[in-house]
Amino acid sequence: MTDRMDWEPLRRELDRWQAAGRVARFWLRDDDAIEPTPDLETLLALAGKSGVALTLAVIPGLTGEALAARLAAEAGVTVAVHGWSHTNHAGPAGKKQELGGERPADVVLGELREGLRLLERLHPARFQPLLVPPWNRIDAALIPALPGLGFAALSVYGRAKPDGPMPLLNTHVDIIDWHGTRGGRGAAELVAELVAELSDRFAGRDEPIGLLTHHLVHDTAAWDFLSALFAETARHPAVRWSPAAALL
Repeated sequence: MTDRMDWEPLRRELDRWQAAGRVARFWLRDDDAIEPTPDLETLLALAGKSGVALTLAVIPGLTGEALAARLAAEAGVTVAVHGWSHTNHAGPAGKKQELGGERPADVVLGELREGLRLLERLHPARFQPLLVPPWNRIDAALIPALPGLGFAALSVYGRAKPDGPMPLLNTHVDIIDWHGTRGGRGAAELVAELVAELSDRFAGRDEPIGLLTHHLVHDTAAWDFLSALFAETARHPAVRWSPAAALL
């Protein structure tokens, strides 16, 4: 379990927000959903119990009716488009990317159009036309064409640029240690990042804070962190966990 002292900096920062009569906006994005699994059940139960709205980035080319049936009654879940098949088309020396310039633009955009239509059909009550590029990467030349496909917004990782060609709803804190254990990162380190993001918003930056998770690779550390974070924030008067649709 996480050490109680790890959370003191977050408590102090949230108390500062409360004293100022302000509310920080948080949202939760979980990537790579395909089908019902025990790990997905854990995530749904944890978010549901805490009243935290969840956006699932679903891989259209790998999913189907089973996930649609499972999510049909989950009112707190939003479904977003996670590329097409989460296939890396970059060369050996390049960073992993599905939505890059290695293939003709009409091929890539055609897959995205099909993915949007498929998920809209499978999840009519849960669907949001939000594109989540695999590995948080997309060729900039493709972005102006996304609204014509039906996408309303784009979600990648890092600070949103205010003057882009379409709305951004980004994530900012990734709980997985991709370059090390490939499990959950330490609570103290993650809390420090959350406090830094909150401090940035307190100073005037107007952007929701996005938490990024990947339920299929969560270990005990990752689940413990999420459980503790929801316990600290879900009912705090200075925090509002919002669905993606409310933030766009």
